[in-house]
Amino acid sequence: MRGKVLVGFVGMVVGLLATVGGAMAYDMPSVNLGFTSFLDGGPPSGPGFYYSQYVQYYESDSLKNAQGDAALPDGADENLDVWISMSQFIYQSDQPVFLGGKWGVNVMIPVVGLDMSYAMDAPFPEDNGSGLGDVLVGPFIQWDPIMGANGPKFMHRIELQVTFPTGKYDSDKELNPGSNTYTFNPYWAFTAFVTPKLTVSGRLHYLYNFKNDDPNDGLTGVTETRAGDAFHANFTTAYEVIPGRLRLGLNGYYLNQYQDTEYDGKRIDGTAEKVFAIGPGGVLHLGKDDNLLVNVYFESGAENRTEGNRYNVRYVHHF
Repeated sequence: MRGKVLVGFVGMVVGLLATVGGAMAYDMPSVNLGFTSFLDGGPPSGPGFYYSQYVQYYESDSLKNAQGDAALPDGADENLDVWISMSQFIYQSDQPVFLGGKWGVNVMIPVVGLDMSYAMDAPFPEDNGSGLGDVLVGPFIQWDPIMGANGPKFMHRIELQVTFPTGKYDSDKELNPGSNTYTFNPYWAFTAFVTPKLTVSGRLHYLYNFKNDDPNDGLTGVTETRAGDAFHANFTTAYEVIPGRLRLGLNGYYLNQYQDTEYDGKRIDGTAEKVFAIGPGGVLHLGKDDNLLVNVYFESGAENRTEGNRYNVRYVHHF
């Protein structure tokens, strides 16, 4: 029995964004794994309109099972390539609404390209090509930085993200640009200035998945599925090596699906997903209103999902 695979964006901040499916699980919609990173606790230039463009490439030649071992037989030689182009539109107001925090709204629109290949002809997961991913909308509250004698000390934000099933989806295929399900994915993001040059940032998400009422046809007799709830986080630390211009450091992410997936309302043991990734990255301040972020991630410890490498570039412009 072939499981379903959902590849789409849920995650701002979408992130999201590559998941694949097999007989044992791989049911979770994509989330923000590594899309956002350095100085994530606040907008770089204060209130106003922002446009961000993300380009992410994900590669994997290893599908993992619940024990973290190879999910496919020897000789399958699986190879997954995922390209994601995501446009993000942000408005940050200057109007306090809650405990001094100022309201804003975030909209993310991804386009996803999938290519899955094998060295043998067998009923393995198939891709549904390229198309629009799942659109994300998130109202948020951003607090002004807490200032110290030598500059900002701490800044943070909460956002209530909802992903809509707008993406291309075909139940005959296991790998789709869209997930065919809604998700609720609130988060808290922060940046702490340990010193004026050294920063630590994080984004902590809780993921609630709604039902997919048109699951993959390989799930014989199953009429609906719901991926289990999950926790996922992005984390970074960076040091300013060129004042006002360049910060370099480490970036990573962690995903832990702590509930197994439901098939027709029943949880199936051993279907939860997990992965950890870390790698180098940096942010280049091109000017007051323009920033370029680059991230590389090397995954490990994957369970019930692919394990590979992720490369991310993000350009941010403030109008």
